[in-house]
Amino acid sequence: MRIVLDAMGSDKHPGPEVEAALKVLRQDGGELVLVGNRPELEGLLPDRPEGLEIMHAADVFEMTDHVSLGRLREAEHSMGVAMDLLKHGKADAFVTAGNTGGAMATGLTRLGRIKGVQRPALTAPFPVKGGVCMVLDAGANAECKPEYLLQFALMGSAYAAKMLGLSQPRVGLLSNGEEEGKGDDLVKAAFPLLKESGLNFVGNIEPKELFGGMVDVAVTDGFTGNVMMKASEAVARLLVDTLRESLTSSLRTKVGALLARPAFNELRKLIDSREIGAVPLLGIDGLIFVGHGRSDAKALVSAIRLARRSVEAGLLDSLRAAIEAGISQLARSRAG
Repeated sequence: MRIVLDAMGSDKHPGPEVEAALKVLRQDGGELVLVGNRPELEGLLPDRPEGLEIMHAADVFEMTDHVSLGRLREAEHSMGVAMDLLKHGKADAFVTAGNTGGAMATGLTRLGRIKGVQRPALTAPFPVKGGVCMVLDAGANAECKPEYLLQFALMGSAYAAKMLGLSQPRVGLLSNGEEEGKGDDLVKAAFPLLKESGLNFVGNIEPKELFGGMVDVAVTDGFTGNVMMKASEAVARLLVDTLRESLTSSLRTKVGALLARPAFNELRKLIDSREIGAVPLLGIDGLIFVGHGRSDAKALVSAIRLARRSVEAGLLDSLRAAIEAGISQLARSRAG
């Protein structure tokens, strides 16, 4: 198994990427490919460990770069060079903390879509009661059609089955009401598609059902999913900061804080995005994982390990099979 890491992705590249690669190889072994400016990388790696390869890329797809067809076709930026390795079977998965739009567009240009998929989807794990819920789309597609949501549901269910070990993942359609017929035109049109898909579709859900652990996969458009993800992160930070201020306001509360420290450490771990590292961009015909630009070495280590688990689980083949089976099921349902 070879994981290729965009060494020029994070805001502070390539330091975090190099540190993460060294830690993974030291603790887990295996093979990694760092793609980026070779002289710069070799300067940080005077003693390159076994299993680490450096591949040169003369250019960087910056966070501020405009996603244009000409830019995507340039073979010299690190994302393009890395994805060409996937395309030619020289790597099994790609991890980047770079430009999300650039990663999606480069993936579409270099690797194409899984057959039957019209739009890829960012798939973010949300901490919920009793575990985690996969939410998609979390930001790749601001505007969606009903059939996109069906494809998101099929891919999300396949991901939850493979990566979370769930035999029949519960799929919900995010809406402003639980009853069938609630929601905007997109939700109303998507509902019957999911109902006839053969998935374990539980119907419309509100955010309270999502965070209450009532579903394993929540489907929505990328605009709504991204706003909900950012709002949830902001609320979590507000709660933690408020608790910290309250618990350090007096000697009495400081004593209580010391006693409750293990519980608060668990809470911090639950909402720490570095524990996840990156989210999969499902629908591209290759395994792509995108982390935040602020990613440090800890986040990138988590991302690399997630990519490895996905390869080991045969995730890509499962996604292909799920899309094919879902489309066939819907056709049979409509024909009958």
